[in-house]
Amino acid sequence: MPGTRKLGRPTAHRNLMLRGMVTYLLENGQIETTVTRAKEVRALAEKMITLGKTNTLASRRTALAFITKEDVVSKLFNEIAPQYEGRNGGYTAIYKLGPRRGDGAEMAIIRLIGLAAPAPVEDKKSKKKAKKEEASAE
Repeated sequence: MPGTRKLGRPTAHRNLMLRGMVTYLLENGQIETTVTRAKEVRALAEKMITLGKTNTLASRRTALAFITKEDVVSKLFNEIAPQYEGRNGGYTAIYKLGPRRGDGAEMAIIRLIGLAAPAPVEDKKSKKKAKKEEASAE
């Protein structure tokens, strides 16, 4: 059940840490952290994205009360939430990386699903083919 992990911190410190991590995730699209923190961040980030889908003044103020940067809130409401308009949850994905070298904690990457599609990688054959098509078109 989300929200029940204490993460070895007092309540106020834990809440501020998670707020910062959610802000950073929405700002950059992905973060690297431990698996347990990633699971907590996922629940909070998905709530913020769902809040962003209802673009009202009340929802914007609720998001501003949680997210620590105003420009991230405007990005949430103007860029991120509209991309998930037809999707009912599942906005993030957690990829496990393996143990951390120092203390052996299980590490993971949490990222927003389908925000920016990666640019297609062009290999040498496709570049040569494109040059031949350009030459033949002239």
